[in-house]
Amino acid sequence: MSGRPLDVLEASLGERVTVRLKSGDEYVGDLAGYDQHMNLVLEDVTIPIGDEVESESPAEDTTIIRGDNVVSITP
Repeated sequence: MSGRPLDVLEASLGERVTVRLKSGDEYVGDLAGYDQHMNLVLEDVTIPIGDEVESESPAEDTTIIRGDNVVSITP
């Protein structure tokens, strides 16, 4: 995997990723899309509570996250 951020996102399309925001919130979902500003589209999103992740059903079907709010994306 290349070290360039957009290459890492490209390789992670369709994969489960964890996104951490400036607010401290985390979202775990399937990366469905992104753009050059690192705006993200996640599907089947769950929201971790403490060390646990909601496992029953997704909290949201599709979530769009503005790139300005993203601190980290972990594939």
